[in-house]
Amino acid sequence: MRRADRLLQIIQILRRARRPYPASAIAEELEVSLRTIYRDIADLMGNRVPIRGEAGVGYVLEDGYDVPPLMFTAAELEAIMLGMRMVQERGDDELKLGARDAIAKIAAVIPENLKQTFIDAPLYAADFGLKSEDKVDVAQIRYAMREQRKLKLSYSDESGAASERIIWPISIGYFRSARVVVAWCELRVDFRHFRTDRIHNMDVLDERYRPRRATLYADWWKIHMKPYVDHPAAHKSRHP
Repeated sequence: MRRADRLLQIIQILRRARRPYPASAIAEELEVSLRTIYRDIADLMGNRVPIRGEAGVGYVLEDGYDVPPLMFTAAELEAIMLGMRMVQERGDDELKLGARDAIAKIAAVIPENLKQTFIDAPLYAADFGLKSEDKVDVAQIRYAMREQRKLKLSYSDESGAASERIIWPISIGYFRSARVVVAWCELRVDFRHFRTDRIHNMDVLDERYRPRRATLYADWWKIHMKPYVDHPAAHKSRHP
C-alpha cells in the first residue's frame, strides 16, 4: 500500500470509529507496524488533520473533517455496487430509485480506470422472490424512524386477528419472505415485530418518542438478537 493510501485509510478508520480507536488495531487492520501508525498519525496531525488522542489510549477524528470525495479503492466500489444491487432487489420503491441515482452519481465522478470496475462489478444479489405486497408506503416508515415519530397502525397478526397499535419504529429488517418493522409497542409495553404486508392502514403521528432511536435499538438487539448471534445452534430461525 502506498503511504498516501495508508494515510487516507487511517482517516477512514477513525471516521467510522465511534470511540477512541487504538493504534494497535489500526496497525493490525493495515498490516503495518505500530511504529508506522504512530508516525503516520503524527504526520496527519502535523498537517492539521483534527485527530485527538494519545498512544495507549486511542485516537478520534473530530466531526466535520472532510476528506477528498469519492476516493474509493476497487474493493470499496465493488462493495458499494453489491449493496446497491441488494437494495434494488429488496428495497421499497423510493430506496430502489435512490440506489439507481446513487450509482449514476458515483459513476459520473470516479476516475475512468475505475468506472468499469464499478459498473461491471461481478457481484450479484439474488432475487429472493418476495411475494407479499405492502398496503402502506414503507418510505413513510423510514421517515418516521428518522424523525422519531410514532406510528398508528391497523394490523393483523398471523392468525388474522386485527388490532390497533401505536408503535415507535426503530428498524426495518429485510428478510427472505417479508419486510419486518422492529418497534416498541405501546399496547404490549414491549418490543414487537410487524410485517409490513400485514399493516392495513398507517398514520405518521406528530408526536415524537423518547428515548433516542439508537438507544432503543441497542436494547432490542441485546434482548432479541445477541443471544441468537452468540449461540445460533441453540435457537430456531427467527425469520418471519
